[in-house]
Amino acid sequence: MSHLGGGSLLLAWQLKGKHVLIVGGGDVASGRIETVLAADARVTLISPSNGLHTLTKSFLDGPYNITYHDRLFGGVADLADVDLVLTAIDDVAQSRVICCLCRELKIPVNVADIPESCDFYFGSQIRDGPLQIMISTNGNSPKLANIIRKKVEQSLPEHAGDAITRVGELRVKLKERAPGVGGAIGKRRMRWMIDVCTSWEMEELALLDDQMIRRLLDDGWEKNVVPSPGELGARSSRQVYEAKLNLTTPGVLVTTLSFVAGAACAGLLLLVRRR
Repeated sequence: MSHLGGGSLLLAWQLKGKHVLIVGGGDVASGRIETVLAADARVTLISPSNGLHTLTKSFLDGPYNITYHDRLFGGVADLADVDLVLTAIDDVAQSRVICCLCRELKIPVNVADIPESCDFYFGSQIRDGPLQIMISTNGNSPKLANIIRKKVEQSLPEHAGDAITRVGELRVKLKERAPGVGGAIGKRRMRWMIDVCTSWEMEELALLDDQMIRRLLDDGWEKNVVPSPGELGARSSRQVYEAKLNLTTPGVLVTTLSFVAGAACAGLLLLVRRR
């Protein structure tokens, strides 16, 4: 076992409806704005208009839940009813002041480029629909976090986000059919969902639709088995792969291009005749 200690507690923090104050409107701030908006936060932005990044301006002009104040940070009054504070300004002294005020008020704060003034780090993130992965170096090397993120992203299975979305829908339908928290029913639900996720390939899970989910519950859950995609009339992962392969083979490609070229020539001949 590796030595315990020295790490961070990685959480999927639910910011929906929470009030986030962002001080600064430059390049770094624009990334912060995008991140918290993706989490459905309610944002207040404080920054002089002459320092706004292009992306920040686009957020202000868009249909987003942002309140904007064209000025500098005004002190403790700006922290009223705030759940989270992010600062991204060049004034180090002012950043430290904001950090001290936040900690006095027990408000979590992140100060860009000053790790010791951060209660949490953003890390380098991957997102594919509901799938979110964060690579953190605990403030030591953001660049290395970005390099590692790219390597991890390249290794992810295709359609992972779609598969997670469909499995989530299946899980909701299963809870409707077999409600209850904990106990024997809860354990059986968990075991059956684990069996589905380990028995089906990622591409197969991504192809689940409402009809297949209904059949999976009828023929699977109700009988305490996990039918294969083929048994439900769906294409297997091998069939999906072979279909993709056929579309990219030289013969199919040449045939497709020939058809397109022939159609284009026919269209030109018609135009010439009409003239």
